[in-house]
Amino acid sequence: MTLDRNSGSELERPIRTLDDLVSYFRGGEKPPERWRVGLEHEKLGLQLEELRPVPYEGERGIGELLERIGRSDGWQRVYEGSTLVALDREVGSVTLEPGGQFEFSGRPARTVHELRRDLETHIELVKRESEPLGLVWLALGNQPLHDVADIPRMPKERYRIMREYLPQRGALALDMMHVTASVQASFDFADEADMTAKLRVGLGLAPIVSALFANSSLAAGKPSGFVSRRIHIWRNTDPDRCGLLPFVFEPGFGYRRYAEWALDVPMFFIVRGGRYLPMHGKTFRAFWAEGHQGEVATLADFERHLTTLFPEARLKRLIEVRSADAVALPLAVAVPALWKGLLYHAGAREAALRLAGAWDAEEREGALDAVARAGLAARVGGRAVLDLAREAVAIAGQGLRALGHRDAGGQDEAALLDPLLQVLERGASPGQVVLERWEGEWRRSPRRLIDATRY
Repeated sequence: MTLDRNSGSELERPIRTLDDLVSYFRGGEKPPERWRVGLEHEKLGLQLEELRPVPYEGERGIGELLERIGRSDGWQRVYEGSTLVALDREVGSVTLEPGGQFEFSGRPARTVHELRRDLETHIELVKRESEPLGLVWLALGNQPLHDVADIPRMPKERYRIMREYLPQRGALALDMMHVTASVQASFDFADEADMTAKLRVGLGLAPIVSALFANSSLAAGKPSGFVSRRIHIWRNTDPDRCGLLPFVFEPGFGYRRYAEWALDVPMFFIVRGGRYLPMHGKTFRAFWAEGHQGEVATLADFERHLTTLFPEARLKRLIEVRSADAVALPLAVAVPALWKGLLYHAGAREAALRLAGAWDAEEREGALDAVARAGLAARVGGRAVLDLAREAVAIAGQGLRALGHRDAGGQDEAALLDPLLQVLERGASPGQVVLERWEGEWRRSPRRLIDATRY
């Protein structure tokens, strides 16, 4: 998602120097009084009667669901050719991920209270329009009943190009595209130093946040071997464009260094006249130097390229944090609340940076692998991840209380962390609880799983 819209004339001009890319990032700077929070929320669908993934086509497909939602007031339809692929309105947009995951991108908001209301309204709308079609949507980070081969492919050209390229780079790249779901949040920055601090917090605390929201312990109808299989999948997708970006923690990091990294990542495509032109692995640097089929590199191309880079925290004209599996309400709302508390209050941000320094680069990489397997039960560098998670949530709560952004009832945003306090009190990630119930009271019943995890 983007927190502001940029003029087409600015973005369509050719890139002349690296300073153009630095200026592009600098164009996202905002004073604190203009800072907002964004939310992206993905859901996994099933046809309830058949327990099958939802295709795009047909009377009970995703295309029909988009049509039904689009009949509500205010929605603008977005087409690719003659195919309806998204809906847009003031409160946010609805888009499709490659395997039919339904994504809501909320409007940027000053408070997480506002995001919560928008997300709740969206989920109620989706439920209302899905029920006549016999569709249900699950709050899990991985498709629990079906393998990637069973998942229908959504008719979007960018996804076709990604399907051709990514399997060359990672054994689980197609799983990433088709069977995973997450909750992501986006944040503003004031200047280069502020961006650097926030990106370091986002990457440094990624393993801890992953453990708090780890919720993908089932796959293809059985235990996946992970508490967060989604994290494991991302670790085996594409080393060029994923991961924890250790260079962000090096002295002197800033806009230029991130641009240099992005330039050397292979591209998926460019878009001209509404047509997607595959780049066949050419890096953006090579495209900038050589062109492609007579086309020259523009800032619009660079902006689109940035959306195809998938580190645990990434820089655009905002910072996007990406480490949480899809989870149920109200835990999903705790994702932007946690990160806002860590990032938007200066004292909390400094404490979060110190906590992020608990591991060096090698330990941080190992931590992400450890929490994928064990969630909050993992230990890294002699420390329990559960203890570090308690520290992170406490820091975020202090930050939110200090910011003092209240709802109409006078409640500050720290209250939105209560679901995380329950996770910490239990001492187990959501996916571990799902696994225990699957093997226990649910008796490995898909119907009971659906009843417990559907929205």
